[in-house]
Amino acid sequence: MDKAQRTTACMTLTSTIEDLTRRGFTEGFRVADGGLRAIGTGQRLRTEDLVIREYHRFEGVSDPDDMAIVYAIEGKGGIRGILADAFGVYSDPETAAVLKDIPIRAAAG
Repeated sequence: MDKAQRTTACMTLTSTIEDLTRRGFTEGFRVADGGLRAIGTGQRLRTEDLVIREYHRFEGVSDPDDMAIVYAIEGKGGIRGILADAFGVYSDPETAAVLKDIPIRAAAG
């Protein structure tokens, strides 16, 4: 497991999002126009200005519909937020296309 991927064996999706929010990833992101848009501010962020600091995969043990992945993303100017997507066969192709252009770099520490 790389440093950016975090273990979520004992955490729920909700508790992971709450933890990330407590740690400063307060903005919600959505994919828009080949990049991300901050839901709260409407700010558009280009992939070259973003870094994935960590991600969490949730694998549905009994139900494949429970598979999800949460990304903690940081942008230039200090904006930090969360993007969630389905994981596996239900993942969004547009989200995958945008995320492939964002480097994964675990935060120091």
